[in-house]
Amino acid sequence: MLHLQPGEGGLVFALGFLLFGNSLARQVSNIVSLSGFLNSGGVNQMLLVLLIDYTIVLLVAMLQSLIVDRFNRVQLIAAISLAFAVVFVFLRLMFAFGAPEWLNYSVMYLIAEQQFVLFPIIFWVLANDVYNFSQSQRLFPLIASWSFIGKLVGVGIAGISPIVFASLGIRSEEILLFNSLIYVIAFLVILGKLHDVPTRTTVQQSESTQETLSEGWKFVREVPSFRYLMVAILALALADTIIEFRFLVVTDAIFVGQMAYQNFYSLYRLLATLLAFGVQTFVTTRFIENAQLKNVFFVFPIIILLGSGGMMLTTALAMTVGTMLGVKLTRETVDETARKSFQSLVPEERRGRVSMFMDSYLPSLGTILACLITGAIVLAGALIGRDLSLVYMSIALLGGIVAFWAVFRLRNSYESSLLNWRLKRRQRAKTSILDELEF
Repeated sequence: MLHLQPGEGGLVFALGFLLFGNSLARQVSNIVSLSGFLNSGGVNQMLLVLLIDYTIVLLVAMLQSLIVDRFNRVQLIAAISLAFAVVFVFLRLMFAFGAPEWLNYSVMYLIAEQQFVLFPIIFWVLANDVYNFSQSQRLFPLIASWSFIGKLVGVGIAGISPIVFASLGIRSEEILLFNSLIYVIAFLVILGKLHDVPTRTTVQQSESTQETLSEGWKFVREVPSFRYLMVAILALALADTIIEFRFLVVTDAIFVGQMAYQNFYSLYRLLATLLAFGVQTFVTTRFIENAQLKNVFFVFPIIILLGSGGMMLTTALAMTVGTMLGVKLTRETVDETARKSFQSLVPEERRGRVSMFMDSYLPSLGTILACLITGAIVLAGALIGRDLSLVYMSIALLGGIVAFWAVFRLRNSYESSLLNWRLKRRQRAKTSILDELEF
């Protein structure tokens, strides 16, 4: 059931724990910061926070891409863990010195999003260095399931911490020091368990900054299946962001006040985590094996199309929550695992930069574009005194249509792409790349 072979358990456990710790800390940051910000800043200001957030993600990703293929990935993930530990101590000091609440919660939300984006990028590049393509399809769903355990624990901690802290006379912001401790433990696990893990030897190349930053784009542009996946990722990120904003608008109007919204959001995240954990642990691997990797990418666009269409028809809480659950469930299980497995086809010396381009640059650009478009529509609606939610939801629907078309083209070009010269180094290790596929 767990698809483990002899000798794999220890490394899988260590890698899984890193995802567990990051997901736990991120869950606490996200729930507390979102409920606090909506109470002090308002839902429309979330578009500005998201715009700033993903601009930061994009800039940091550009900096990361300069080093991700030049340095040991174990050392990189250790450095990121230690950096998060320090950042949470700094945020705790902001609360201690009386910084404005809207600023504190905004910064906490920005940190939570970096936990969601930056840590997994380096982690999965490292994981792809440790395991080959066939192993990744078998073990990545299991490793990723630890992320959902961390989410579950994080939701529970975020939900009960205000009551527990109040009963003990502890200030609620002390939860930030707990997050810092989690990353210190992750740092120690990396030093103790991963310092001598065998990884593929990459060819270290001397490149200019421009060459390094453009490598991901060049690779994706010249491999047809990756090029169409790029279009799909951009369109899905745009639609995903708009749907999530609509979710916040509808639910914030129903659950008024920080405590009420934090209770609702904790329950929502609990349900999402339980569903995702079950799907990732027991369904994703079998589904990818049976449906074939090239067909799995259809699932997310279909969910986007159905969800955005439903939200245009009604603002009922059941439709809103159901759509958001479907989007999160698909994005964080089947779609994410399929993309990680697909990236295993990339030669080792390019994989870090290509992964950075696909997992950070493209989603960031899609989110920034969604914030600009949606923000302009919301502002226009405020000026004329009308609700223009149908307009920006139509943009989300269009994003789903574009993504579906792109995946259709990806499927048609999949086999021919495997013969592309940019995948040639991977093919020299085997008679054919098809030898490594487990369908």
